[in-house]
Amino acid sequence: MHLRTRLRHLALAGAALAVVTATLPGAAVADSGGRDHHPSDRGLSAVIRYTEYGIPHIVAKDYANLGFGTGWAQAADQVCTLADGFLTVNGERSGAFGPDAAPDGSLSSATTNLSSDLYFRGVRDAGTVEELLRTPAPAGPSRDLKELMRGWAAGYNAWLRKNRITDPACAGADWVRPVTALDVARRGFAVSVLGGQGRAVDGITAARPPATAPAAARAGAAPEIPDPEQAAEAARALFAPENATMGSNAVAFSGAATANGRGLLLGNPHYPWQGGRRFWQSQQTIPGELNVSGASLLGTAVVNIGFNDKVAWSHTVATGVPLNLHQLTLAPGDPTSYLVDGRPERMTPRRVTVAVKGGAPVARTQWWTRYGPVVGGLGAQLPLPWTTTTAYALNDPNAANLRGSDTALGFARSRSTQDIADTLKRTQGLPWVNTIAADSAGHSLFSQAQVLPRITDELAARCSTPLGRATYPASGVAVLDGSRSDCALGSDPDAVQPGVFGPAKMPLLRDAPYVENSNDSAWLANAERPLTGYERIFGTVATPRSLRTRGGVEDVSAMAARGGLTVTDLQRQQFANRAPAGDLAAADVARACPAALPDDTEACRVIEAWDRTVNTDSRGALLFDRFWRKFTATVPSAQQWLVPFSPADPVRTPHTVNTAAPGFAKALADAVAELRAAGIPLDAPLGAHQFVVRNGERIPVSGGTESLGIWNKTEPVWNAAGGGYVEVAHGTSHVQAVGWDGGRCPVARTLLSYSQSSNPASPHYSDQTRLYGAERWVTSRFCEKDILRSPALRVVVVRG
Repeated sequence: MHLRTRLRHLALAGAALAVVTATLPGAAVADSGGRDHHPSDRGLSAVIRYTEYGIPHIVAKDYANLGFGTGWAQAADQVCTLADGFLTVNGERSGAFGPDAAPDGSLSSATTNLSSDLYFRGVRDAGTVEELLRTPAPAGPSRDLKELMRGWAAGYNAWLRKNRITDPACAGADWVRPVTALDVARRGFAVSVLGGQGRAVDGITAARPPATAPAAARAGAAPEIPDPEQAAEAARALFAPENATMGSNAVAFSGAATANGRGLLLGNPHYPWQGGRRFWQSQQTIPGELNVSGASLLGTAVVNIGFNDKVAWSHTVATGVPLNLHQLTLAPGDPTSYLVDGRPERMTPRRVTVAVKGGAPVARTQWWTRYGPVVGGLGAQLPLPWTTTTAYALNDPNAANLRGSDTALGFARSRSTQDIADTLKRTQGLPWVNTIAADSAGHSLFSQAQVLPRITDELAARCSTPLGRATYPASGVAVLDGSRSDCALGSDPDAVQPGVFGPAKMPLLRDAPYVENSNDSAWLANAERPLTGYERIFGTVATPRSLRTRGGVEDVSAMAARGGLTVTDLQRQQFANRAPAGDLAAADVARACPAALPDDTEACRVIEAWDRTVNTDSRGALLFDRFWRKFTATVPSAQQWLVPFSPADPVRTPHTVNTAAPGFAKALADAVAELRAAGIPLDAPLGAHQFVVRNGERIPVSGGTESLGIWNKTEPVWNAAGGGYVEVAHGTSHVQAVGWDGGRCPVARTLLSYSQSSNPASPHYSDQTRLYGAERWVTSRFCEKDILRSPALRVVVVRG
């Protein structure tokens, strides 16, 4: 950099920093009663230093001002996605887009805008979030978090007021509106209940007593009690990691495995590439108080996954089931009353009205009980019919949890993995994720600290209904007898809210040479030190692991045994692109191929020659991928392998693919026919047919599907006529490889696979996506000296 340019950058940065160290006038704290007023941005300001790839480093005097800068910067990159989400949490989608269109699915499982609006409008009408905001900490959110949310809303509004929207997704749209701190809190609530009420939105909004259900529905009603075996399989599939649209890998190594005795962390969350569940990168700094870098879920004011100069952490979607059901015995002659210890209790009706574009408002009644809302099902596969004798109520303890962002804030302030553990114990705010952490002193940590219903195995054995006796072992979904008060969930003395587990009951592993999770249960966080003794609702023990878990444990345990690890080793692991399914099955498939395809020697040669990776230049990867998807989708899991699972050897079993299984030959023949019909050579390099298109540019991407067991998970969208896999639905998102070398700055490499902005007009719409396709990384600029040396440095002072 030329000296003159360097001096100009230093002068700009110095002037900017002076702004945030000056005394700024205070502003009122967000109204805890939750009135829908626009937060004042009077006196709020922040300094945003942009470095390569549009990553903002936000500096502010206090939490309100930090929130202001964060809201401004998020709006600059993601205003349309954010505005769409605020429509969702305010129950206004039907008025903007019509009732029958589908929401993007980021904030609930609703299948239509009307269902989404009925649920979120009901939350709004009930004042649920306002009540949580009034709850004193630690059960409720802290003052610092409220200030962050107030500032975030003010910053978002200030950006809207001062800038023209260029993103065609919402340019000129009248549904892009100012927001309040309450809207930000409502979005946090939606994220908190994603695994509970959010999973059952259609079931909550469609539940109606039998006397008021349409005649056609009554005539074709499901049996009064769902078939237990079918319900158990439906519940298992509903909560199975392989069917989820979110997942993750993370591994922390202790100093026993590293080159310098300090910790290492590799975080690799698998999240949607489009919509409101994207991550967004930043660094947040309050001089002398807070300095953290990482990724935030859109619409949140905190760094959810990140690192500072002493500690790094990531999350993986956990196997704990954050809901349970209560089977209600209804009062004779009154389907809206239920019995508890023989006494009738009336349900509480909540009438919700939703405005609809081009039509009259739609009103529906939701029914609530002491346990939660009555629900007509968990997805289409698990109906829970409301009959004249029976109904089902959903308990979601995260509907009383607005503490998740306080957990993230506590992590940001942490100086060690012990501080991470203490934060989890104090805030108890994580609804559906595990935590994996490492620190500069060489410690590692795994914790499954989730807000879960306090379903002990003893309670489930004593109080499960016949339906629950099938669903609980199979999936962790408890169905308790709601007619008995002795089946209440109770409380743990160390829990911050009633009806949930306290920290003492949660799986925890400290200072193992490695701790790893790939969305299976806590059991094999370290295969040499398995975790046991936890309740079924947290997950299973001694059951088959996914191929991604098996491959991940093989990889990281070998790395730990080898020792001498550095950040470079983490980077290699992220893009190793080894296909565990290929290692286990490809040779068997190649041997059986001539008999399965007697007239097709080419396909057999391609599979035999495949290098068992999913790199963009791998030939044969696409053919095996298309075969393996078909094989695992059509052949029952019990018939896929000749050597069955053994709890004594859980990483290496099952193995030896069953090439004699009915469906094997057809899956292979269908895969070959599919590629040839699309004009795709059987030995085409994977990257020629697995790609994304950004502004007309085709970007090949590596990685592969869950069923292949790929660490660098890519769940792409298949369009044979369009050339193959033409988009990524979800997969590797924000990756961080973090260590320490004894200096003041962490050694960190990051990558945001889908880039910072969803605006095609932004220079940061696809720049990191190209990096991801080339398997290159961003060198994190954490310390001041590194930020100021950035050749892309751009300093912006934002004010209210």
